[in-house]
Amino acid sequence: MTVRASLRTVAMAAVFSVMGAASAMAASSAYDFTFQGIDGKPLPLSQFKGKAILVVNTASQCGFTPQYKGLEALWQRYRDRGLVVVGVPSDDFGGQEPGNANQIKDFCEVNYSIDFPMTDKTVVSGDSAHPFYRWAADELGFLAKPRWNFHKYLVGPDGKLVSWFSTMTDPESDKVREAIETLLPEKAPKS
Repeated sequence: MTVRASLRTVAMAAVFSVMGAASAMAASSAYDFTFQGIDGKPLPLSQFKGKAILVVNTASQCGFTPQYKGLEALWQRYRDRGLVVVGVPSDDFGGQEPGNANQIKDFCEVNYSIDFPMTDKTVVSGDSAHPFYRWAADELGFLAKPRWNFHKYLVGPDGKLVSWFSTMTDPESDKVREAIETLLPEKAPKS
């Protein structure tokens, strides 16, 4: 990536952050938030209106990194019924996501065949957290804040937060699958 492209990416991230910070206070649903995609383009959650969304902060060098396998399995199993998994790489916990967007994307594709949507590396904790994460904490309370990598938020088809699952909760656990299944139609919608 050239210096000019790097500066443009940083500038876009700053603009999205400022726009997002203002909207976090007035947000009424997850659809009010936009991340920067791993490809550098905007990734508005509003593009998933009417679908359930599992938003997961991820890291490539974590003891929980094998959860990528379960996240991809959920995506494959339920995507035709209306689930979207969104991976949010973050270096917030233990410096376990040191790579840039291309390195993260390559790691996920090569090691876990990930093809669900992913954001660029994003801050998910503290005062500098992405507005979605500040909003989620406000909506669900202090205990629902990410404390480590692979924290999961489940958003309903109406854009409202439904639940959260800690790092320790495997993506393919009965608890996660049952919560997702209650939000989805019995069969895939006809195209």
